[in-house]
Amino acid sequence: MNRRNFLGVSGTIALTPLISSRESAEAISMAGPNERKTEQIEKIAGLTPDELLSQYKHYLSDDFLPFMDKFIIDHEMGGFFCNTDRSGKHLTLNKRTWFDGRGIWVYSFLYNRVKRDPSYLETSKKTVDLVLRIQPKRNEFWPGSYTQEGVPLPDTVADIYGNLFIAEGLAEYSKACGDTKYWNMAKGILLSCLSIYDREDYVYPVDYGPSPPFAHAPRVLGHWMVFLRTASCLLRHKPDPEIEKIAGRSIDAIMNYHYNPQFALLNEALHHDLSRPEGPFSQFVYTGHAIETLWMVMDEALRTRDRKLFDLASDRLKRHVEVAWDDVYGGVFRSLDDVENNIWKLDKVLWAQEEVLIGTLCMIEHTGDPWAFHWFDRMYRYVLDKYPLEKYGFALWNIGGDRKMTFVEEGTRVENYHHPRHLMLNILSLERIINAGGKVVF
Repeated sequence: MNRRNFLGVSGTIALTPLISSRESAEAISMAGPNERKTEQIEKIAGLTPDELLSQYKHYLSDDFLPFMDKFIIDHEMGGFFCNTDRSGKHLTLNKRTWFDGRGIWVYSFLYNRVKRDPSYLETSKKTVDLVLRIQPKRNEFWPGSYTQEGVPLPDTVADIYGNLFIAEGLAEYSKACGDTKYWNMAKGILLSCLSIYDREDYVYPVDYGPSPPFAHAPRVLGHWMVFLRTASCLLRHKPDPEIEKIAGRSIDAIMNYHYNPQFALLNEALHHDLSRPEGPFSQFVYTGHAIETLWMVMDEALRTRDRKLFDLASDRLKRHVEVAWDDVYGGVFRSLDDVENNIWKLDKVLWAQEEVLIGTLCMIEHTGDPWAFHWFDRMYRYVLDKYPLEKYGFALWNIGGDRKMTFVEEGTRVENYHHPRHLMLNILSLERIINAGGKVVF
C-alpha cells in the first residue's frame, strides 16, 4: 500500500490502533489497581478546586503577566524580547519568529478566553503587524530571527515551526480582532507548510536525538503535533473540511504510525513514507513531545466528541509519564535517546513538566481517573518545589535545569508560551470543574 497516497491531504483513514488487546492491557494500561473513578471532584493535589484556581491565577496575573508587560513586550514595535535575564535585562533586542508567533497566540487567547483587556489585543496586533512586514514569499519560511525593527538576521535557521506558530497565532488573533482575513492567512500558511512537509526534498534543519540528523524528508512527531494544534485552533473558530482532513491526518500519523508497539511509546522520527527507520532513530522517543502531543490528541477528541480516541490517547499519555518519571529526584525527562540501552537526556525542562499537568487535569475534569489525580498531585508538588523563582527573589518560573534542578542565578531566556499556556488552560479547566459543581463531565 502506498502510504503517501493513502494519507494525502485529500483524505484520511479510520483510526485503528496498531496494537493487540493483549498489548493494550499489558503495555499501556498503567493506572495501577482497579480503583473506582471519581464522580465528584472535591480536592486536587490536596486543595479544593477554588484553592487550586487561586494559586494558578496568582502565577498568571501576579507573576507572569506583570514581568512580561514591564520587560518582555516591545510596546513600541511589537514582538517579544525573550532573550532576557532574570532581572529583566535584555541580553539582545533581537526577536525570534517562534517566540513572536507563540506570543500572538498567548495574548490573543488571553483576550478571547481569560480577560478582555485591550492591552492584550494591542500586544497581539503590534506583533502581527511586525511579523507580517517580513512575511516571505509563498512556500518559504519566515526568517529564524530578526532585529527589533524586523530586519532579518543572516545565518539564522528558518524552519517549519516558525511558520506554524505564526499560523496558530493568527488563527487565535482573528477571533480576538473579529477579522476573518487573519483566519484565512493562517489557513494559507498551514497548507503551505503541509505542501513543503510533503515534498520528497523536505529538509528538517534541527538535529534532535542521539546521533546523525534525521533521515531524508522525515516525518516528525513534533511537526504533526503543531499541525494538529494549529488545525484544532482554526476549527474551534470556523468549520472547514480541508482543515478537518489535516487534523485527521495528523492524528492518524501520531496514533497509528509513530506509535511503536514494540515498546508502547511514540517514535519521534519516521521515514517519509511513515515506515520505521533502522538504527538510532528507531530507538528515539522524545518523551516531552510525546506527552505534549497526546494531550493535544485528547483535546481534539473532546472537540469531536470521540470518547474512544480520548481514552486511547489518555492511556498512552499515562505510559509516557510513568516511563519518563525520574524515581530518584522527581519530574519527567524530556528525551529517551535510546530505548534499548536506556539512554536519557537528564535535564529537567519546565515545559515537559507542564504538559503532564495539562494532560492529567484534563483527565481529572473529563473522566475522574484516579491515576490522573495521583500524577497531577505528584507533578504539581514537584513543580511548585523546583520551578517558581519567588524564593530566590525573582519573578517567573525557571525554564529548566539539571537533573536535580540546581538553582543557577543567571538566566538567558524568558519562556512566553508553554508556561502561560499551561496556566491558562488549567485555569479554564478548573473554572469548568467549579461551574459544574465538581461533577465529572465528558
